[in-house]
Amino acid sequence: MKITAGGVVAAEWTKFSSLRSTWITTGISVLLLIAFGAIASASFSGDNLSAVDLALSGSIMAALAVGVLGALLGASEYTTGMIRATLAAVPRRTPVLWAKSLVAGLAAVVMMTAGAFAAFALGSAVLNNGVAEMALGDDGVLRVLFGAGLYLGLVAVLGVALGMLVRSSAGAIAILAGLLLIVPGLAALLPDAIADAITPYLPSNAGNAVMALTQSDGSLAPWTGLAVFAGYVILTLVAAAFRLKKSDA
Repeated sequence: MKITAGGVVAAEWTKFSSLRSTWITTGISVLLLIAFGAIASASFSGDNLSAVDLALSGSIMAALAVGVLGALLGASEYTTGMIRATLAAVPRRTPVLWAKSLVAGLAAVVMMTAGAFAAFALGSAVLNNGVAEMALGDDGVLRVLFGAGLYLGLVAVLGVALGMLVRSSAGAIAILAGLLLIVPGLAALLPDAIADAITPYLPSNAGNAVMALTQSDGSLAPWTGLAVFAGYVILTLVAAAFRLKKSDA
């Protein structure tokens, strides 16, 4: 029987949704986003961060969590050996990568967008008196909240791509953490002229631009930054697809 694209997606959704670790990791991602946002909103006082910026203070930790989710989905079958059965059922191979990416990405977009709105609602309820209140109708707020969901969804897809590229959950998670956390810190050690030129285009900095209510000097425009981050994700997917096609499981 011919395996259709819809059938591959359905199979990957079954794998994704049937694992307890999937829901635990997803729940942790949302919890981190909401909890860090509430703590920051309640404790911070000043005028250099807006209410929506504070509400999304947990986005870095949430990004790591959804990235781990994607990496586990991408690499776990290599660890267990189940990838051989999967590729025997889908001999063209690359539809497996696209299906895993679609499932992880859409699940993360839905859950993290909901989490972003929940973080903003809770953050607004506990907001420190020293910070001006904001509403959903204020300029840029909806773009920031929906942008957070899109960015975190792309992080999940990046995790899948890295997992299938390196075929190791630990390796994929280490690379993801390095890209999101370590590389920006290393770039700050470079001479100012070089750092200023490359820092806006680093993966996490580019992706985070869509979640900033106002852009600082030298940063990318919101949707430009998200497009740059999407470019990194696409390149990683292409590399993963190439390895999937050319090397044995």
